[in-house]
Amino acid sequence: MNPLNNHRQSLILGIVVALVLAVLIGGAHFYELGLARWFHIVSGVFWIGLLYYFNVAQTPALADAAADKGGPGGAGITKYVAPRALFWFRWSALATWLGGAWLLGRGGNFLGAFTLGALPGAQSQHYLLVIGIGAWLGTIMLFNVWGVIWPNQKKILGIVTATDEQKAKARKVAGMASRVNFVLSIPMLMCMAGATHGLPFG
Repeated sequence: MNPLNNHRQSLILGIVVALVLAVLIGGAHFYELGLARWFHIVSGVFWIGLLYYFNVAQTPALADAAADKGGPGGAGITKYVAPRALFWFRWSALATWLGGAWLLGRGGNFLGAFTLGALPGAQSQHYLLVIGIGAWLGTIMLFNVWGVIWPNQKKILGIVTATDEQKAKARKVAGMASRVNFVLSIPMLMCMAGATHGLPFG
């Protein structure tokens, strides 16, 4: 059976290839921070990639489909694509946050980051300020996913019973929460990378 014919098996194959390369390059010595960073980055690519897909491809496409009175409509996306994309979206959001917490905690920076380097005796205050802003933005985004977007998407997709009026309101609320996350993701990514690689200014 070819693992490239199945997305889950392809994901597992990619993980195996990465682990084999890690052992070949670095030897058998286990480095937990490296694993935490890798897990955080891969989960984050899943999450933010889907966030960008929703905001720049799926949502505008569904709006165009609704406006196209003679077209096929958006039922196929709503029935087959959206539920699957939202599954990966919400769980990769949680995995990203947990991976970031693991990475910060293992490096002894969790409290320092979430207090933006303001704790007495905090070292690397600039790093903690920048990574902390990124961590707070990511935390707000996580709450948006699980507390706003997903409960409203369940109404839109018919997973929970809702009237047409409730579905219309849910579309607006979920859409705005997703757009907020889209906006916040850009400075969040700047801070995550900029904490160790430098900000565009300063």
